[in-house]
Amino acid sequence: MTSIDFMTMGAAVIALLIAIIGHEIMHGWVAYKFGDNTAKDAGRLSINPIIHIDPVGSLLVPLMTYFLPMLMGADSGFLFGWAKPVPVNTNTVIQNGGYNAAMQVSLAGIAYNFALATLSAAVLMSMDQPTTNDSMVYIFAYLLVMKLLIINVVLGVFNLLPIPQFDGAHFIVYLSLKMKLQKIAQVFMKLEPYGMIIVIVILVTPAKDYVLVAPVRFVLNQLIN
Repeated sequence: MTSIDFMTMGAAVIALLIAIIGHEIMHGWVAYKFGDNTAKDAGRLSINPIIHIDPVGSLLVPLMTYFLPMLMGADSGFLFGWAKPVPVNTNTVIQNGGYNAAMQVSLAGIAYNFALATLSAAVLMSMDQPTTNDSMVYIFAYLLVMKLLIINVVLGVFNLLPIPQFDGAHFIVYLSLKMKLQKIAQVFMKLEPYGMIIVIVILVTPAKDYVLVAPVRFVLNQLIN
């Protein structure tokens, strides 16, 4: 591996940590604004990465999504993962702010990812593409901003999908309860134990090209252009 390869990998890891940790902190921070101290009392509003790392979502899945395509003879894949979910007392949130508050908590992480992606796109377009004459610091900075853009878009799009256990499904549950469509909410609640199975199916089958890769490319095109 060349020095550029190592810098690219390092930039991707740092960008992933910024994306997934900030995503979870935002859930806890918005819940805190509605009177729920659960995440704060558990120390989960800290930016310390160690307390947010999930063995599966922060280690196994990123390694699988990045290196598995290389082992199969393709280029490296996209880096994808998640942090340990921040604890939220939904009952407290709903009691203080209703289902609208619960929906805001659900979308807080997604909003963070898209906001950071938008900022990264603006910074990236203001930077010149690195050449061999540029310093290693500038090249790394460019790679980091590029990875922040891509990874945050991937996470934002993925979490919008109505997959049980993830933000999109949580939003639909609270919206359904608000509209008194209990049966829809019950369906998503019953499917929660199968959320990870659905994730794996999406990631290892051509389904990802339609439900994840295509929307990600669309959003990236909108931000860059």
